[in-house]
Amino acid sequence: MVYCVGLTGGIGCGKSTVAQAFEALGAAVIDTDSISHALTQPGAPGYQEIIKQFGADLVLPQGGLDRAKLRALIFSDAAAKAKLESILHPMIQAQVQTELKHCHASYAVVVIPLLFETKNYLALVQRKLVVDCDESSQIARTMARSHLSEAEVRAIMATQLPRQERLKQADDILHNESDLETLRLSIAALHDQYLAMAIAKP
Repeated sequence: MVYCVGLTGGIGCGKSTVAQAFEALGAAVIDTDSISHALTQPGAPGYQEIIKQFGADLVLPQGGLDRAKLRALIFSDAAAKAKLESILHPMIQAQVQTELKHCHASYAVVVIPLLFETKNYLALVQRKLVVDCDESSQIARTMARSHLSEAEVRAIMATQLPRQERLKQADDILHNESDLETLRLSIAALHDQYLAMAIAKP
């Protein structure tokens, strides 16, 4: 299978920006959040199972999933969160495996926000890359991007591994607290490193 880098980081750290930069350099990017979103569109297997397990009050008038209501539920109810994960995680993993099997790039970057928390992908990736920034930046960026309150952002952060623990488990770290050009230079250096590792892979 193709050489695989697991890309993770806390909410608001810039995982999507980093993934796009790797993709522009020629890496294949597989985003588990995008897969999850596709699986929960009306008619998709994840959508049908969520409605079956959680009830039709999660359906918006136009037929889509009420993601805000679902998010509020899982961040306030550990059992509901576990149930949702038991529905979606196997489906997401299966899709990641399928995409990796059909990958023709030199290496793949799999974006996994909860790489260390779920541990489901640790055997799949050869390298663990953490995008990092300070917690105040995480909160400000997420509030601006997702229109969430500070309390809501902190609730999400509380479900993620503490920053220092995440950094401790990383093979590589991208510090995303400077300008975009500095970040791109760091990504380009890692890209060269990953290409060399992919070539050397037995």
